[in-house]
Order: sequence, then structure tokens, then C-alpha cells
Amino acid sequence: MAQHSRKIREIASRVLRELFLETMSVPVTADVSSPLPQVIDDAVSVLRGRPTAILTGAGVSTDSGIPDYRGEGAPKGHPMSFSDFLGSASHRQRYWLGSHMGWPRFAGATPNAGHTAIALAEQAGICSGVVTQNVDALHHKAGSLRVVDLHGRLDRVRCIHCGQAFTRDAIAKKIDGANPWLATLDMSGQIRPDGDVDVAITQEFVVPPCELCQGVLKPEVTFFGEYVPLTVFQQAAAVIARSDALLVAGSSLVVNTGMRLVALAQKKKIPIVIINRGATKADRLAAVRIEGGTSQTLEELVQRLR
Repeated sequence: MAQHSRKIREIASRVLRELFLETMSVPVTADVSSPLPQVIDDAVSVLRGRPTAILTGAGVSTDSGIPDYRGEGAPKGHPMSFSDFLGSASHRQRYWLGSHMGWPRFAGATPNAGHTAIALAEQAGICSGVVTQNVDALHHKAGSLRVVDLHGRLDRVRCIHCGQAFTRDAIAKKIDGANPWLATLDMSGQIRPDGDVDVAITQEFVVPPCELCQGVLKPEVTFFGEYVPLTVFQQAAAVIARSDALLVAGSSLVVNTGMRLVALAQKKKIPIVIINRGATKADRLAAVRIEGGTSQTLEELVQRLR
């Protein structure tokens, strides 16, 4: 009898150990440099038949010529903080001058294969919606219709005092009119992920005020240290709520709003697939994790899912 009980305990112990190891197993991962790697098959198996929310970061736009703040070769330093922008006229001069110098190239960026693949996924009913941390509007240019711009769009400007909205092109014309000497400047500096060029502060630069109330104009984007508007986050959360899977592409998820959306997906117990160059904060939560560039991988993934 004692021997029989010991045998049962050994079997139970072995089963519990196997279950523990299974729950602690690492995500499936691979480099996508080789064609049709097994990890793509794994991602297809996880996502097939599931309306998928897609969360994108700066890595999706690097192939369009817009750099990443954290990737290899990224420009050093932090973007303009909200408190600096509000607290100092000289900071607003520096921001608007650099942003104006970088605007023509930023506005001229075109969607790459990754943006196109996501738009095709939406048309095919694979993608239930896009939430992007980027401010470049490239998902819109690619044809995606259900897009939540989590951090806003650089092609829009708003007065922080009266709330009047303007197009960025309209403000660019006002800046050129108030600063004719800008035509003599070299505009070839390195563009940053938020569309500006690093410049020295110049007291000659005139920042145009709001034409209605003479208030301070600010691009309709979330600055470093600024909160994402609650209504915008709720729209992003709604995309997760109506989805049965989450695909994260080109984001390290260092920004808290991105991780909050991943946490919603985890709470809902839907599978998470991650495509990124380098580690992310959610790697341990991923059912499949693909180490690689987003353009090639998204193109391949969507082609297999259609």
C-alpha cells in the first residue's frame, strides 16, 4: 500500500513538473533573414482566423526614411518635452525652427511594404484595426481606414489656448512668410523620428501665433512627458476589445501607453505576436516573437494569411 502511494506521488510530481515547464517556456523566436522560417509558420498558425489588432511603433517607418529613437543609428537625445515647450519661448523657437526645416522631407515620406501589408490585411478582414505610436500618418497614406493615432499626427496643428485647428501646410506658409531668410538655410540636417532637425536656437526666428487669439500653436502630437488624451486611449482600447489577437510591429514598448494596450490583450487572454529588431518589454508575454525587420516580415505574414 505504501509502495502504491509512493508511485502515485511520483507520477503526480512528474506531471506537475511538466506543466510548470510548459507554462514557463520561452516564446517561439527566430531571425527572419532566411526565407520562410519556421517562426513565420508559427505566427500564421497563431493568427489565422483571428481578427487581429496591430500595434505599430517607429520600426515600421524606418524603411520610409524616418529614423527610430532607439534603433541602431538613431539620433541621440530626447525629443522636446511638453514642459520645456510650454515654459520657454526660446524652446518654442528651437522646436518650431527644427520642425519646420524637417517638415518637407517628413511630409514627403511614403508608405513602405509594411504599411501596405497592414492596409491589405484590413481589406482582407485579417486586421481589426491599427493603433500606431507614430505621428507620420503613413498608415493613412497606405490606405488603412481604422487607425488610432495614439500620439497624434504631425500634419495637424492646434492652438493650446483656444483650441483652433490648422493644417501643418498652412502654418508652414505662415512661418515662411514671417521668416524669409529661411530660404537661405541648409535644410539637409539629420531628420529625427518626430520630423524635426537639430538646430541651434536663433533669436531671429519668428514663431507665428494663433491667428484667432494670438495663443501658442503646437503640433497635434503628444510630446515627451505629456499624457495621451483619455478619449484617444479609449479608442485604442476598443480596438483590442474587438480583437482576438494582438500583433506588435516595430515597437520596443518602452512607452507606457503601448504596454498598457499589451496588458489589456494579456488580460483578455488573446495571443500576442511581436515583430521587432531588438528586445521589447513584452517578450515574455509573446506566443511568437520574431526578431527582424517589419517590412519583409509583415509582407510575408499577410500574404500567408490572406
